[in-house]
Amino acid sequence: MTEIHRNLIAGAWQTGESEIENRNPSDTTDLIGLYAQASADQLDATLAQSRVAQAEWAAYGIERKQAVLMAIGTELMARAEELGVLLSREEGKPLVEGRGEVYRAGQFFTYYAAECLRQLGENADSVRAGVEIDVRREPVGTVAIISPWNFPTATASWKIAPALCYGNAVIWKPANLTPASAVALTDIINRQDIPTGLFSLVMGAGSTIGQRLVESPQVDAISFTGSVPVGKGIAAAAIQNLTKVQMEMGSKNALAVMDDADLDLAVTLALGGAFGGTGQKCTASSRLVVHEAIHDAFVEKLVAATKALKVGHALEEGTQIGPVVSAQQLAENLEYVTLGQTEGAELACGGERLQMPTDGFYMSPGVFLNTTNAMRINREEMFAPLTSVIKVGSCEEALAVVNDTHFGLTSGIVTTSLARATHFRRNARTGVVTVNLPTAGTDYHVPFGGRGDSSYGPREQGKAAAEFYTTVKTAYISAGPI
Repeated sequence: MTEIHRNLIAGAWQTGESEIENRNPSDTTDLIGLYAQASADQLDATLAQSRVAQAEWAAYGIERKQAVLMAIGTELMARAEELGVLLSREEGKPLVEGRGEVYRAGQFFTYYAAECLRQLGENADSVRAGVEIDVRREPVGTVAIISPWNFPTATASWKIAPALCYGNAVIWKPANLTPASAVALTDIINRQDIPTGLFSLVMGAGSTIGQRLVESPQVDAISFTGSVPVGKGIAAAAIQNLTKVQMEMGSKNALAVMDDADLDLAVTLALGGAFGGTGQKCTASSRLVVHEAIHDAFVEKLVAATKALKVGHALEEGTQIGPVVSAQQLAENLEYVTLGQTEGAELACGGERLQMPTDGFYMSPGVFLNTTNAMRINREEMFAPLTSVIKVGSCEEALAVVNDTHFGLTSGIVTTSLARATHFRRNARTGVVTVNLPTAGTDYHVPFGGRGDSSYGPREQGKAAAEFYTTVKTAYISAGPI
């Protein structure tokens, strides 16, 4: 019989009220396992226990906390090959990316292990004689973490690690499309020296378990990565309890290629940014804003390079683009291909479902030409291996097109001009800007987040994470007479 993988409820592994199948998008005949769906009662039980466990965890010494996070990170890095295979098997990204994601997740934990020892406060003299002031950060409490399927281990880790570092309890609801990675990470965390019920895994549908979680008055903060409509729904639910929220949502990132750019570098950056992770990245380069002086040469090289990309099974050697994550995602991607052509865009290559030796959700990477920024394919997040080229006549027009979006996560410029790069960096209305680098790819020790519909609330990652996962206490102390 197929094993049923369970949820971690109040410190104990438990089956749920039902199960879902987890199948390999590279080969739908490959059943990875059955995964329990938590019940409302289980969620309530683990929420209650989390508050008890959080108080105990907050009282742990900082070296004890540091040892826990270091052990989690070290094990993730040591098992990057094994867990990378599991991740790629269920999500569909090429194995080199799956392996790299697990290793990077380990680095998040080791980084925040060090931060456990660097939680320094502030002090000041009061305006009143004989009074001193102590300002320090304390845990916010119980944190609900709702993570996406496209980076099932890394995105969850960059939320879980700081939450634990700063003394909080965690209730984690991962995406149902990638439950195997969630169970694997939960097992590693649960084996550490932590209080019973400090960390909980509640797999289930967003409309039921997710909704109940964000509506709970026992949750003190919610960190979410996903779509804009879902994020707005979470914010509406959270405000009823004045729950703190942090949200990373959609994007429509642009890479501007100027007339003085190194053409080969520009194509390489565009190719990796647009099609890495099968285009299923919030930082993907879905708009390529290209100066008219090099437009034709750039397009010729880009289309040739795109056609040369190898689409295949995620675990096969040499695969550069795996399948998309699900049948629904594939259908939505193909609808955007049709929409773009209806809008008048030219599909220069790709955008087709592929028949492969195994039955999976494969499509060829596609490039749209002759597009305008007014087209829906350039306004809406497609989350697909599709990118659009927009021709512009100047650096100023390029910047205007880059900024003409409701989103504002990442943007980039390819240029050999320091002046142009500086002007772009200062005036691009995005939370992340790159110069002669892809729009996709960020470091773990510095802030990450966007503007507009891309983000809401405090930044993630680095020291900036303390703003969300802690609350500030100001203490006034009078020493009295000597």
